[in-house]
Amino acid sequence: MSFDELSAASLGGETLTRQQCRLVLGCPDEDILTLLDAAWRVRRRHFGARVHIQVLSNAKSGLCPEDCRYCSQSSVSKANIHCYPMISAEELLVGATAAKSAGAKRFCMAISGSAPSEAELDQLCRGLGQIKADAPGLSLCGSLGFLSEDQARRLKAAGLDRVNHNVNTSQRYYGQICTTHSYQDRLDTIANCQAAGLEICSGGIVGQGESDEDVIDMLLALREIGPQAVPVNFLVPIAGTPFENRGRQLNPRKCLKVLCLARLLLPTAEIRASAGREHHIRSLQPLALYAADSIFVSGYLTTGGQSAEVALDMIGDLGFEIVRE
Repeated sequence: MSFDELSAASLGGETLTRQQCRLVLGCPDEDILTLLDAAWRVRRRHFGARVHIQVLSNAKSGLCPEDCRYCSQSSVSKANIHCYPMISAEELLVGATAAKSAGAKRFCMAISGSAPSEAELDQLCRGLGQIKADAPGLSLCGSLGFLSEDQARRLKAAGLDRVNHNVNTSQRYYGQICTTHSYQDRLDTIANCQAAGLEICSGGIVGQGESDEDVIDMLLALREIGPQAVPVNFLVPIAGTPFENRGRQLNPRKCLKVLCLARLLLPTAEIRASAGREHHIRSLQPLALYAADSIFVSGYLTTGGQSAEVALDMIGDLGFEIVRE
């Protein structure tokens, strides 16, 4: 089957078979432009040449009891990072205002830890209200750990539009990246947030030692979940974390193939080229936007990233359009 046929199948609402998914991830490097063209046709149908800019704020850093091996903030990390409690509602507003000025459509707030405490939830709700009042039109997303349905409903009432809660890898491989909670725990939080009427942003991390079959399983599971946005992260090997020596199987072409598969399997979802795109895709980053329609700018939780100015130039050079509020 040709990549043109896979594109037509995706546009027709069909789910690619596992064998078809393998063909995408195993695409010969010399055919990468043909694959990107197939993904672009799907992306163009649903998103045109528009690009969503996202800005991420690390609203609480470090001190997490979970043992996620990829994360610099986890209990098993020895990474040299700045740890601090949750920032104030006023500081959240400052970050949101700066994000809007940089052209972001959405402001994402992340707090480390298993779940927000009652005090943190109060503080976050105050911040959400202030942002909605002072930065109207800016969509708000939270990466907040495990949430009950009641907590999710409270956050939505305060102004939260979307929750980020990644599945991170396949169900089969999950125990290799974390043991303090389960894959099912993540699915339960996603279900709670969907029941509360929140949009879902859920994706994963590629480059943790998983197989292509795990990548396929992860993306097929996400198709079943039906998130509005899918961040595709590429492991940033952070010194001091258990996975500091992983991610070596990645190269720019492999990353592009994963993004193409995400687009073909999740044609109507925002596909975000997220953490690690600068580290792994490098000089080929503009090509990522033929499959993905969204990127983060100005860094991630504990690592730097492409500046908004450079990202805006890249988008403009492609002839693409930035989606604003």
